[in-house]
Amino acid sequence: MIKKLNESYTVKLLCEVFEVHRSNYKYWAKRRQTIQPKRIEEMTLVKSLFNESHGSAGARTISTIAMTRGWPLSRYRAGRLMKALQLHSCQQRKHAYKKATQVHVEIPNHLDRQFNVSAPNQVWCGDVTYIWTGKRWSYLANASGYFLTLCKR
Repeated sequence: MIKKLNESYTVKLLCEVFEVHRSNYKYWAKRRQTIQPKRIEEMTLVKSLFNESHGSAGARTISTIAMTRGWPLSRYRAGRLMKALQLHSCQQRKHAYKKATQVHVEIPNHLDRQFNVSAPNQVWCGDVTYIWTGKRWSYLANASGYFLTLCKR
């Protein structure tokens, strides 16, 4: 901001208004503004390792993985790069099943493992799939009457 307003106002006045020491501003203005290829490579590496872990790896894990792959990267350097890239590790909670409060009534086994079916729609089977929807688990149930006839061996 000071650099943009420097044409209209003095640096001394702008530094006083923005409560910045003139020496800090001058140090910042004289700094090197070159692109460092090594830093870009390290940032790319850190971001790719972070994405491989689906956002769960922290600085220690990223530095360990980088070291095993032949990239010298300390955990502190990895942490600074993660901070610069605004990457925050997040561990997913493990799914905990709810304990049943009532005992289920025993369901009789009519099929008794006799899977040889002569025609469709005589025997039905089902499947339940658990899907993580971001905040909780959802259950997808699938039933098919043709499954046993198609899977005959």
